[in-house]
Amino acid sequence: MPIGSAAAQEDVDIKTQDPVAEVRVTFDKTGVLETDVAGLADLRSGRAVTAEDPVRVASISKLVTAIAVMRLVEAGKLDLDRDVSADLGWKLRNPSFPDTPITLRLLLSHRSSLTDTIDYVLPLDADMAQVLAEPEAWDADHAPGGYFRYTNFNFPVVAAVMEKATGERFDRLVRRLVLDPLEIEGCFNWLDCDAAFAGQTVVLYREREPVKDDNHGFTPDCPVTPARDGSCDIAATWAPGRNGAIFSPQGGLRISMIGLAKIGQLLLGRGSVDGTQLLSPQSVETMLAPLWTFDGRNGDTQEGAGNGDSQSGFLCRYGLATQTLATSADGCHDDPFGDGRERVGHAGSAYGLKSGLWIDRQSGTGIAYYATDVLDDDAGSRSAFTRIEEQLAGADQLTAENDSEP
Repeated sequence: MPIGSAAAQEDVDIKTQDPVAEVRVTFDKTGVLETDVAGLADLRSGRAVTAEDPVRVASISKLVTAIAVMRLVEAGKLDLDRDVSADLGWKLRNPSFPDTPITLRLLLSHRSSLTDTIDYVLPLDADMAQVLAEPEAWDADHAPGGYFRYTNFNFPVVAAVMEKATGERFDRLVRRLVLDPLEIEGCFNWLDCDAAFAGQTVVLYREREPVKDDNHGFTPDCPVTPARDGSCDIAATWAPGRNGAIFSPQGGLRISMIGLAKIGQLLLGRGSVDGTQLLSPQSVETMLAPLWTFDGRNGDTQEGAGNGDSQSGFLCRYGLATQTLATSADGCHDDPFGDGRERVGHAGSAYGLKSGLWIDRQSGTGIAYYATDVLDDDAGSRSAFTRIEEQLAGADQLTAENDSEP
């Protein structure tokens, strides 16, 4: 009987199911230590999953976006503490606190006072300045810098700032600054990915129904959210910084677990991996050091920030697009590993996928993992993470249905 199967937990009144696919890669600074895979990348074709297949890793994308930001900071193109209005060319303000500037440091650490109460998945032809002029986009009770609320909309703003500072499209910018120098194949929202790579994508499911990246072996005809009239002319529509949401900087990175492990190696290596010094050790420490720690009243510890997406205590320490786990504070349940060891990285959750990239700087090791078709209600036993995430974080046997080794 598979570990964690519904039959094994028949005394618990919750719905459980095994994932469609699971991949787990452990690594240290020098390379991959172990790779474990189970299940199918695509139920329709019966294709077995591999650790080289691209998958939409959800919010781990934020961490990779932050690495690109830090490269621009080191190059003098951006400043973490400058009012981003100066870069955007329009005034970004919480209408309730019009005199308080918003900086990249606040956006990257989810302390900007933006919220996800309006849709951050904008159509191709949206004008983000107009969208963020709406009071509904903002927290009227907390000024920028004073409260943590996990908000996806922070990252389209970050992407817009990056585009305005460089004149480059966000997806191509991250490729130039991060992926190409590390020889990692990957892209945001498919447009800048090789067609063969896109054809090998891992399909995302909910209740065994495909909900994302069911590409049928091809690059999608429109790899971004179409314009309001249904058109998808990216070349004619894109302008630097006008709509930072086009390439989903908050969650749209497609990358393999082998590629993601190299991002983890970069962090373990204090900015260096395989002889390439991509960031300074100081920049890496700036990213990883918590800027916010939950004290019982200074933030929302739910990933969904009131949307019911996760249990309370999921987020208790946060840096520049990095989570720190195993926080010793009342109300914190942020240790899916269950061993009390501090780890830093980021979790991902979208379209039935759960993912994680975590490094243990004390031991010099890390882990990258994901599972598809995970039920949000399939709660873990030792943390605010799901049961499947706890299994992936531990040494448990992988349990995906239709187990098939490549």
